[in-house]
Amino acid sequence: MPAILERHLFGPGPSNPYPEATSALALPLLGHLDPEFLRVMDETCDRLRTVWGTANARTLPLSATGSAGMEAAFVNTVTEGDVVVVAVNGLFGQRMCDVAGRCGAEVIAVEHTWGQPVDVDRVLSAHSSPKVIAAVHAETSTGARSDIAALGAGKGDALLLTDAVTSIGGIELRADDWGVDVGYAGTQKCLGVAPGLAPFTINDRAFERRVVKPRSWYLDLGLLGGYVGEASGSGGRTYHHTAPTAMVASLHAGLGRILDEGLENVWARHEEAGRLLQDGLVERGLELFAAEGARLPELTTVKVPEGVDSAEVRKILLERHGVEIGAGAGSYAATVWRIGLMGHNARPDAVLLVLAALDDALATVGWKA
Repeated sequence: MPAILERHLFGPGPSNPYPEATSALALPLLGHLDPEFLRVMDETCDRLRTVWGTANARTLPLSATGSAGMEAAFVNTVTEGDVVVVAVNGLFGQRMCDVAGRCGAEVIAVEHTWGQPVDVDRVLSAHSSPKVIAAVHAETSTGARSDIAALGAGKGDALLLTDAVTSIGGIELRADDWGVDVGYAGTQKCLGVAPGLAPFTINDRAFERRVVKPRSWYLDLGLLGGYVGEASGSGGRTYHHTAPTAMVASLHAGLGRILDEGLENVWARHEEAGRLLQDGLVERGLELFAAEGARLPELTTVKVPEGVDSAEVRKILLERHGVEIGAGAGSYAATVWRIGLMGHNARPDAVLLVLAALDDALATVGWKA
């Protein structure tokens, strides 16, 4: 395989992993029922409870990506005919509608302008008694943050299902305090670990409402809980699948890095890096996309200047500087850039690097503010 030059992953994910997470991938490989691996799995689940802000027993890393986490959330809570209200303010709200519909739900999509936060009152008034209310905490497609705590406070008897793929480990997240019943995430963004696992949590309230066997065998939280052991409440283990043991070890190390720094300190570091980047972009005459007051620090969306070829700028960044930023999503693919400062990349020197590279690329294509 030819040598690959280092990439500075400043897009919407994945991000460059924490060094500790990378080093853990080189440890001796363990079997998926090895006592040492089971100890690491138990500690990983405990660490995930801390970053989720939950005491849920069923908190574990699914052996899959965040998109499978989304499917697990719906197949374990939704059956034919259930009413599901989905707050749609970007691509991943749209995907929630698709997945819920495939589970047989009656989906009520509460549409928002992309780049805006969720309108809590509109979502809560969309139906008098939904089974599930679903929303994205940090919309990866737009860089907008929504008020999950307010949804939780007003959800009534509904279950609150939350996408925390881009928020976990980067901004404040308190699942229990905010009334989140089911949450899923990914490892490859602010947790600073390679892609491949989906941190997941479900509380007893949601789990005990399951009335039929989930349509997915692989994503059945009852079966998965028996394998993880602690999640089953019995302390025993029932073989379910061959877990990616190296990835779990890497997540264990990445979470350890976060908790050693202190979770609130990590949130503050992301906030500082995001502010520096956004200030720098505005000083250069660029316009931010997400609504003021709802902008994520870990993922900044910026409008491509008129007359500039978005793809050409991204090509220059990658080939000349090894810097990857993301194109926009959906209908904004050619008109928005997404710049991520997640996990290990949420640092002032990373901000300086991406701004300097962007200066060079924009000058090369002849743009001036």
